[in-house]
Amino acid sequence: MYLRPRLRIITVKMPDIYLEGIDELVRIGKYRNRSEVIRVAVRELLRKELWMREVEASSSF
Repeated sequence: MYLRPRLRIITVKMPDIYLEGIDELVRIGKYRNRSEVIRVAVRELLRKELWMREVEASSSF
């Protein structure tokens, strides 16, 4: 059985152009809502900036 992680509400300020892009992704049906777009973007950033670096560091030994 898969348990969903607890989701927390945060406040984020961003330029209108980012919000317009997020809304377009939702409008065309790529994502269900703004929150999903932002969660995916944050997950990809963490994967690229942190998690992959940890894998690379541990495999270099």
